[in-house]
Amino acid sequence: MRAAVCGSPIAHSLSPVLHRAAYAALGLHGWEYDLLEVDEERLPAVVASLDAGWAGLSLTMPLKQAVVPLVDEVSDFARAVGAVNTVVVTPRGTGAPGRAGVHLHAENTDVHGLLAALAEAGAHRVERGAVVGGGATARSALVALLRAGCPRPVAVVRSAQRAGELREVAARLGGEVEVRGWADLPSVLDADVVVSTVPAGASDAVAQVLGARPGAGPLLLDVVYAPWPTPLARDWGGPVVGGFEMLLHQAAAQVQLMTGRAAPLAQMRAAGLAELRARAGASAAAGARPRPNG
Repeated sequence: MRAAVCGSPIAHSLSPVLHRAAYAALGLHGWEYDLLEVDEERLPAVVASLDAGWAGLSLTMPLKQAVVPLVDEVSDFARAVGAVNTVVVTPRGTGAPGRAGVHLHAENTDVHGLLAALAEAGAHRVERGAVVGGGATARSALVALLRAGCPRPVAVVRSAQRAGELREVAARLGGEVEVRGWADLPSVLDADVVVSTVPAGASDAVAQVLGARPGAGPLLLDVVYAPWPTPLARDWGGPVVGGFEMLLHQAAAQVQLMTGRAAPLAQMRAAGLAELRARAGASAAAGARPRPNG
């Protein structure tokens, strides 16, 4: 059986390490998990090529919404969140219509990953939560805060369009969100939990506003895991949870969906952390090497 993570850029993804560790621990010999560089233009062809030899796909930027019209079924939960990060491939009955005899079911495991990461940090219930960013992962973060009991999360976004999308997500789940503009970014420090969904390249700008403040700040969950720490995580004035924890738990949920077996979380965690340490060591070694003139 085959599975893969799709996105662009994708070379940095830790998902293959996690899923392959799960397959090894579960004794799923012959199962493969690959990296596929896929943008929105190429996605339809990749989805159309899925057959009974596939178990599923993991999806990251920029595909979490683009995949919705390409599958047979989207779970009610993923549709309400407005973001898909998992496609599960299952055989259709003999003679049933459909692409290559398979059924494609789309799901969201990001919310589960976020909730599990917060719970491990002691945030089982959130009274005052805030989200920084407005993309697909921000939608999952908003839903996670609502499910953690936050009555009215705050979301800080750059665009009016994203503000409307987040309000729609909250309304579909029977909740509310208070959307604020980027000028109000410092207000998130009044929360108990802050979830940053900004990409690594934007972390510097957010850190300039929110980082290096005296005293204990709120719990930060930064969804980025590589490179780590981000400038925001490095300069944060309170406890920090890295994106690896979210990635680990959402991947474990994907493993269960694709294999039908409980994910070996301990083995996946050990493999992922070992890979991150190896990457950090390689990066440090590369930075220490003399550079040629010019």
